[in-house]
Order: sequence, then C-alpha cells, then structure tokens
Amino acid sequence: MSKIEVNTVAPQCGTTLTLGESGDTVTLGAGATQSGFGRSGSVNWDTTPKTATFTGVSGNGYFVNTTAGVVTANLPASPSAGDIIAVVDYAGTSNTNNITIGRNGSNINGAASDQTIAKQNSGATFVYVDGTQGWKFTETSNISDIEQQPTYITATGGTITCSGDYKIHTFTGPGTFTVSSLGNPLGGPNTVDYLIAAGGGGGGWCIGGGGGAGGVRASSGTASGSYAAGPVAACVSALPVTATAFPITVGSGGTGSGSASPPSNATSGGVSTFSTITSAGGGGAGSYGRSGSAGASGGGAGGWQPYAPAPGTTGGSGNTPPVSPPQGNNGGSNPFGTYESSGGGGGGATAVGSTSVSVPGRDGIAPGGAGNTSAITNSSVTYGTGGRGLGDATTSPAAGGANTANGGDGAGFPAGCGGNGGSGIVIIRYKFQ
Repeated sequence: MSKIEVNTVAPQCGTTLTLGESGDTVTLGAGATQSGFGRSGSVNWDTTPKTATFTGVSGNGYFVNTTAGVVTANLPASPSAGDIIAVVDYAGTSNTNNITIGRNGSNINGAASDQTIAKQNSGATFVYVDGTQGWKFTETSNISDIEQQPTYITATGGTITCSGDYKIHTFTGPGTFTVSSLGNPLGGPNTVDYLIAAGGGGGGWCIGGGGGAGGVRASSGTASGSYAAGPVAACVSALPVTATAFPITVGSGGTGSGSASPPSNATSGGVSTFSTITSAGGGGAGSYGRSGSAGASGGGAGGWQPYAPAPGTTGGSGNTPPVSPPQGNNGGSNPFGTYESSGGGGGGATAVGSTSVSVPGRDGIAPGGAGNTSAITNSSVTYGTGGRGLGDATTSPAAGGANTANGGDGAGFPAGCGGNGGSGIVIIRYKFQ
C-alpha cells in the first residue's frame, strides 16, 4: 500500500475536490474522526447497550436494553440545527418495557411532549431542525412505532385536591400557581377554569349599612368538565395558561367602622388576582348619616340621618371598576332620611343590597345582596354575599367570614362597631389526566 503524507489537498482548478471514483469506499482510519463534512442522516453507533436513563450525544446511535425495566433516552439539551441521534430497541422488549424519548426541553415533531417506543425491535433517528418543530423523525422502522403519549398541564401551588380527572388548586392567602409543563393535542386543554373572589367590605357604625361583597369572577367550566359555576360565570371562557409562574393575590376583608367622631365609613376589601383576572374589593359600608362606598359590590347606606334632610343616603355603586359579566352589584340605599331607619344592605355578587327599613322599622334588618353559588370544588359554596344593615339593638353584627368574600354586617343601635368583611379566595381547576 502506498502512502501520501500532506497537510492539505486542494483541487488543481475550480472548487470541487473528488476523493475516489464511482463505487469506491472512502474509509477513515481506526480512531480517526471527521470534521466539517456535515451529516447525511448517519450516526456512529455506541454498541454498549444502555440499561438506565441517559442523555445522548449528537452524532451517536444507541442500543437500549429494557429487559429489566423501562429506560428513558433523553435527547441532547440545547441542540443546534443538524444535530442527530438514533435510538433502537436492543433486546426486543420495548413492547413490554417501553423506551421513553425525553425531549429535554425541545419539541419533538412540533409538540412539547416526550415520545415512546412501544413496539419490539423498533427504533428511530431524530434530527434537530429548529425551535418550532424541534427534533424530527427522519428514519424509523415504522412511523407508528413511535407513539406520542397524551400529556396534560402540570402545576403546583396552593392546596391541591382532585375531582376525577381534574385537579383543584385552592389559595386562601397569597401564593404562586406555577405551571411547569403544558399538555399536547392528545391530552387535556392548556386552559384552566377559575373562581376569583376578593375581600368583602366592612360594616358601618351605629345603624350602619352592610359591607359590599368582594368581587366574584369565574369561568363556566369549559376546561374542567361539568360543574355548576354559578350565575357570574355565564358564557365566560376558560383562561389559557403558559408554562410560567403566576403570582396569586387574595384580598383581605375590610375593617368594620367603629368611629364616632366624626362617623366614618368602614374600609373596603382588598383585591384578588390571578393572571389577567382581577376581582375588586367590596365597598365599605356607610356609618350613620353616610353613604356607602363604591366597589365590586357597593357598601350599604348608613341609617339614622339627624343632621341632613331627605332624601337620605345612598348605597355605593357596584361593579367598580366595570367588568363583563359584572363582578357585583350596588349597595342598598336609605331614601328616608329619618331618625328611625336601618342601614341598607351591602351589594352582593348576583343581586343588589336591600333598601333600608323605614319608620317604625328601625329594628328591622335590610338583607345584603345574594352571592354566587359555585361548585368549582365539587361542593356548592356561596361566595360574595352582601352584609346586612341592622337597626336592631339586640342583633350583633356578624363578620363576613374567612375566604367567603362576604360583606360585614352594619352595627345596630345604640352605637357599635360594624362587622369586618370576609377575606377572598382563588380557586383554579384543570384536567390533569
């Protein structure tokens, strides 16, 4: 055998250099590697079978032995266009113990999901194209041998419960709903249903009005099977999500008023938020002689108005700021302007607050507006009921209650402190299997 030793071989003319002639085989020496030729779908085979999870290297082909159990072959991370890898069933057992092709952060055939080799003696070659399609099959023993498995949203955060094929994340305080991965077309939708209730407003002082309910916003169950979502969810679509962290805010309840000099309104509730959805806090109720504050549902008007003539006091405006469908309603008014009239009821998620009770009904009670009854957790719970306007000296004002979004009751006569509003809640539901 003759031997030529040179550093560079260049064409005598033009830019094309031919090695060998038609039918010849050009072979690299043992241990030699090539550079700059690119690849045409071939790999260098690693003939030591893999029996445990591993991450492949571009340019290599692997025999995977699943005799003892399933094996995951992860594709290279951070691939470049033209990277190539091949995987083949070594012992003909992949029909019993599958080979999982881990996507390792990149798409496979345009989907953000792993693949499975589930037929014996099957294999595939993958070439990385771009960030959209990711790895593409270029050679398989049979395209049907590579089975795409259904995947669904995977997420953490809050208190997690299950209802059939659906997961429910409940936040009773601030937190983070973190979506770590999305589903593929064979799995569940990448949307979530939600109920977002804000803090209720506090009740007024001394024949005060009832606090307005915290805003209630909800979807109608289009992503999460059948459940009663309540009136405020009519025709509201589920919310699309991405693989990211969503901060959750849960509004606190407003403080009931206990101020006598001068009489001041109760404070409004705090907002609750998830993604692009914000529910406003309920309006604080009016103390005696004062109108209610605006909010998601308006605070009820204060009663007894000795220092001002009719027409008395008004309930706060609801659905403030405005959203569609409305997140709440107006508070009840006191149109009488008389000594013996109760406070108005706070607005509720689905109904306005009641008008104050007139003479001789100072001892009467003006109910708050009705809330939204939702079964998003598979048990019907009412959120966002307005506080009551109390004129009865013997009736103690109730607080709204933790995680109810209810308004606090107004205090009766003689002077007393109004009830605090209830804190809000955020509930998220989606298909997970």
